[in-house]
Amino acid sequence: MATKSSSSLPASALSGAGGPAPQYLKVKTHLREGIAGGRWRPGERLPSEADLTEAFGVSRMTVNRALRELHQEGLVERVQGVGSFVAQLHRIASTLTVRDVHEEIAARNHRHEASVHVLETIKANAEQAGLLGVRTGATLFHSVIVHRENGVAIQCEDRLVNPACAPAYMDQDFTRVTPTHYLLEVAPLSEARYTIEAAMPVALEARLLGMPRGEPCLVVKRVTSSQGRAVTAVRLVHPASRYLLEGSFQA
Repeated sequence: MATKSSSSLPASALSGAGGPAPQYLKVKTHLREGIAGGRWRPGERLPSEADLTEAFGVSRMTVNRALRELHQEGLVERVQGVGSFVAQLHRIASTLTVRDVHEEIAARNHRHEASVHVLETIKANAEQAGLLGVRTGATLFHSVIVHRENGVAIQCEDRLVNPACAPAYMDQDFTRVTPTHYLLEVAPLSEARYTIEAAMPVALEARLLGMPRGEPCLVVKRVTSSQGRAVTAVRLVHPASRYLLEGSFQA
């Protein structure tokens, strides 16, 4: 692991991210933006807890929560007694999970259908801005699409897109081409970070997938980048009883 130190903080960190966001979220957003924007590269040391505590004027516990959540999301590696580092990109695993759902279904000789439920332009809140490395209030594209296999809903795709990377996103017919296929064409993937967890669907997801709120789901959260710039952040929700995540690799 590299031990390059990047402890200096920009002046914007000293005044926080603005708005009523919780203190830990301001720290988390600052670090996430720095990672997404290439200020700290994989393997590089992040500012120490002491530096962050002083820069943001918050408690050590607040900083620890921000780092802990980034660690849980796979963005940060923490080494006891040494510090926190930007996580290395796991290329095999990220390639496995950035598979076009249409191709996945077609490989089983099944029929893929998609229905678009939301396609809109929004203003980024602090958390969304942090995910994509843009300023709070910046314009983002937002889509919610349900994918079906032989008529059965297997995935609810809730996606944010950076317009600077895919300016024609809103003009696409996503019943004919998937967002994944389109985005890989216009902004070839260079990095991907993700988390996979078992969770319950939110009300909208349960309704769109035609399932009870109490039924568990497989939830994949992923941020992908092209040439150092975050392109898209997506939440993929799959009913556990209808979906199997599988793959293989070899050295």
